[in-house]
Amino acid sequence: MSTFLLLLFLLPLISAQTFHWGPCPVPKVQPGFSLEKYLGRWYEIEKLPASFERGKCIEANYSLRKDGTIRVLNSQFYKDKVRIAEGTAVVSDPREPARLGVSFSYFTPYSPYWVLTTDYTQISVVYSCTDILRLFHIDYAWILGRSRFLPHETVSYAKDLLIKEGIDLCKMKATDQSGCKET
Repeated sequence: MSTFLLLLFLLPLISAQTFHWGPCPVPKVQPGFSLEKYLGRWYEIEKLPASFERGKCIEANYSLRKDGTIRVLNSQFYKDKVRIAEGTAVVSDPREPARLGVSFSYFTPYSPYWVLTTDYTQISVVYSCTDILRLFHIDYAWILGRSRFLPHETVSYAKDLLIKEGIDLCKMKATDQSGCKET
């Protein structure tokens, strides 16, 4: 009964996400990941649905803070306004620097932000997953580019990688990057 009530309570949150039964998959991440090369601006090309991303012109800018944490500045154009969210990312384990954690509030734990692959100059493929009592999980996946538009074959490569890692992309959607103002 308590599991049913928990699921009922979480249903509104889940409906705007991509969820699957069972625990999170654990995909391989970028070997030899260099945070310094990764820093800077990335534009969202495609994503699995996320309730916190409903606008267009979505981008993220990563910069190193003096304390060694990473400043995450996400922006999107939504309901005729530029909306900005600032968060913090950390490298949880220096032996696996491509497995970062990110949080947008002091009150929430760090969520996975795993860089599955990047060439640092054109594309990045990122995955995150939250396990709910190992009964089901909520997926997030992003294909990011250093420019607002990527060639079709580059996006196909990214999707193939995600599929090979067991990530279901049936709900993946392109992000509208048209008519965006450069900041």
